[in-house]
Amino acid sequence: MTQSLVEQIDALLPQTQCTKCGFSGCKPYAQAICEGNADINQCPPGGITGISKLAKLLGVNEIPLNQTFGSEQPRKTAFIIEQDCIGCTKCIPPCPVDAILGSSKQMHTIITKECTGCELCIAPCPVDCIIMKAIDHPTLWNQTDAYHARQRYLNKQQRLQKQTQEKTERLKKQKQVLAKLKSNK
Repeated sequence: MTQSLVEQIDALLPQTQCTKCGFSGCKPYAQAICEGNADINQCPPGGITGISKLAKLLGVNEIPLNQTFGSEQPRKTAFIIEQDCIGCTKCIPPCPVDAILGSSKQMHTIITKECTGCELCIAPCPVDCIIMKAIDHPTLWNQTDAYHARQRYLNKQQRLQKQTQEKTERLKKQKQVLAKLKSNK
């Protein structure tokens, strides 16, 4: 089975799901590249290596990273300053790979190994207790890391979809029970 061009492009992206490219994730960015609605130089986490791979795949010239979308930086991970965390849970939903553990009114923590460094958890934090830290022993983001991050992202999307379906079914049942109670009066 051959991969579509969108899938081939997506497979070359780092799968941080950071949205720095201007799209809601790596796959939408891949789709936009395929449709001619985005350039190959909009992914800061992919950097020049990613641009090179995309240029080769698409048979186009390499172009420098568009600084409008950010600059290429060493790999980082989010870190929660635990004594400042109020347990509001606002950082959990934006994390595309479920790398944040915590519950309401409890201190949160980052699963460093799973964090893609997307920075999406920083803005929602009302007490600014999330910072980005350099990884102690940084390695280049490779295809194995990207595949793992994509799987975590897809797992989260599947979980969220299931939760939405379950909520819809619960509400439907509640409406049916209420309608039955009203009709019995």
